[in-house]
Amino acid sequence: MNPLRVAVVGATGAVGREMWRRIEGSAMPVAEIRAYASSRSEGTTLSFRGSPVPCLPLDEAHFAPADLVLASAGSAVSRLWSPRFAAAGAVVIDNSSAFRRDPDVPLVVPEINPETLRPGPGIVANPNCSTIQMVVALAPLHRRWGLAGVRVATYQSVSGAGGRAMRELEEGSRVFLEDGEETPRAFSHPIAFNVLPRIGPADETGESTEERKMRDETRRILDLPDLPVSAFCARVPVFRGHSEAVWAWFRETPDVEEARAALGEAGVVVQDDPDASGFPLPREAAGDDRVFVGRVRRDPAEPRGLVLWVVADNLLKGAAANAWQIAEVLWQRGWLAGEKQA
Repeated sequence: MNPLRVAVVGATGAVGREMWRRIEGSAMPVAEIRAYASSRSEGTTLSFRGSPVPCLPLDEAHFAPADLVLASAGSAVSRLWSPRFAAAGAVVIDNSSAFRRDPDVPLVVPEINPETLRPGPGIVANPNCSTIQMVVALAPLHRRWGLAGVRVATYQSVSGAGGRAMRELEEGSRVFLEDGEETPRAFSHPIAFNVLPRIGPADETGESTEERKMRDETRRILDLPDLPVSAFCARVPVFRGHSEAVWAWFRETPDVEEARAALGEAGVVVQDDPDASGFPLPREAAGDDRVFVGRVRRDPAEPRGLVLWVVADNLLKGAAANAWQIAEVLWQRGWLAGEKQA
């Protein structure tokens, strides 16, 4: 088994650092690792298995072929460089939205559709963070009763907008409590002690880009191209962890206890004590790779419907952990270039 050449694009960002930790702590044989970051990280050095790794700009002078690339530096960077890495022989697991709607690029949640992965160099798209946690909860219910439609309201943490947004929440909270005047930069309005009822620009219908992502990606991942999906996405003053209220209805009538059992068997953490305050919270989910579900109950407005509360760490299962799971599947199948040369 030959050691791999690995690159992390966006290595100093919130998701990139989580990806770096996954590689470092794994058993994957690494011959060389490169850290690419923006000019803001110039001079930054990361550590990998006891050795220093300088952060490099991603440009012509520093580009080098790799076997595995984990990319989380935004769509503009991905559109330019991910195809180039793939053309040079890499498997690129791309966390941006650049390739999620491309029918030739697999959009993968390993618990649900690993069969869409294929051997050889190319790009694999990591889905949107809010989509991942919802489909992980819906998939075992779909397998049991046949999903017929979904409505979802999301309560998304500021870390989904990056480190600058997290700093803005921290600083804005302090300024607000001291009766100062806030100057939002990461968001259109102050986020501290506030709720922003739109994520991303809206189209002529009023639907935002985040809401459109949830509809289109849910259909692709579950292989239900005509599934009715309606999303309302909001940003809330939480540092880490997305929460979602999900209304799902099915072709057959679901049973609440069977739903809880199906979720648990699929690896979802069910925290659902109707007689107590046992339900998932984003603060408690932070740092955990798993998806948490609670408040599972019948939908009083839909005879074949269920209502769920779904929580996950958006930097982990919503991004870095899902990307790393994809890498592990490829590695275990011997589909990374370094191994095929053994």
